[in-house]
Formats: sequence, C-alpha cells, structure tokens
Amino acid sequence: MLGLCLGALPLAGAALAVAVVYGCYYGLTEVTGRRGLAPPGRTWQVPQTMVISASPGRRVVVWGAILGPGFATRNPYAGFGLLPLLVAAMSGVRAALMVGAAIGLAHGSARALALLRDLRELPAGSAGGPIGHLDLLLKTVYWRRLDGCILLVIAAAAAAATVHHFT
Repeated sequence: MLGLCLGALPLAGAALAVAVVYGCYYGLTEVTGRRGLAPPGRTWQVPQTMVISASPGRRVVVWGAILGPGFATRNPYAGFGLLPLLVAAMSGVRAALMVGAAIGLAHGSARALALLRDLRELPAGSAGGPIGHLDLLLKTVYWRRLDGCILLVIAAAAAAATVHHFT
C-alpha cells in the first residue's frame, strides 16, 4: 500500500537527499552510542484496542498491514524509518512495490529468525532473571550498532544515487 502511494509521486530526488541526511545522522548516532533525536515511531508496543474483540479476519488485516510491518508499533531502531524514504526514492510504482515487499520480507524474516534463535538459546526459567535481562540489553546494543552501520552504508549508496539523479 505504501509502495503504491509513494511510488506514484515524483519524490525520488528529494527522498534520496533526505535518506542521505537521515542515514548519516542516525547511523553515526547508533554506531557511536551517543544520544540524539529519537528515531521516528510510536511509544507503545501493540495497541490492544486494534485487536481486542476483533474478528479473526480483522486481526489478520491489522497485524499484516499495520502492526507486523511496525507502522503502529514501537521500533527502537532508526533503520526502520528509511522504509518510506527508500520506497519514495524509486522511479516507478512497480519498483516501489518491489522494494516495499523486499523490505517487509527482510524485516519479518529477521524478526522470526531472531525469535527462534533466542528461544533456542534461552535456558529454562531464566527469562525473568537478571542474567536474561542483561543479555537482552547487550543484544539490543549490538543490534543498534549493526543498524547504525547498515544506515551508513545505505546513506553512502543514497548519496551516490542522489548525485546520479541530479546530474
């Protein structure tokens, strides 16, 4: 849906330029561990009002279109905010739909694999203990730094694409 809307608008050059600034700022912030502006997103994890007393069909639509991709849920990593910019940077609707689908597939697959890995590595009964909590915090720092590195790579690619787009 996002790919269809943003891909139809002539926003490629502006979206690329904003992606460069966004990627550099949040990439450096996450890699260095310094405080900065909070990444775009929501403050809640799952808005229960969207799924309580809903039919199974509505739950599937809500989870698949809004909550699953992270548009209405809290996502602490700044890399997720690049989705609309990258989709808008595509030259046509088909390319925008393909990029949106690829990002969604990568996002969902990574979350599912991380969850399976964490469940496999978690010793029985340690989820609520201090060691389990410390391990979770360390993983969050690791993933935030990795997200920052990826943002910097994307910013460099977007900078090259911006130069190519405007020359």
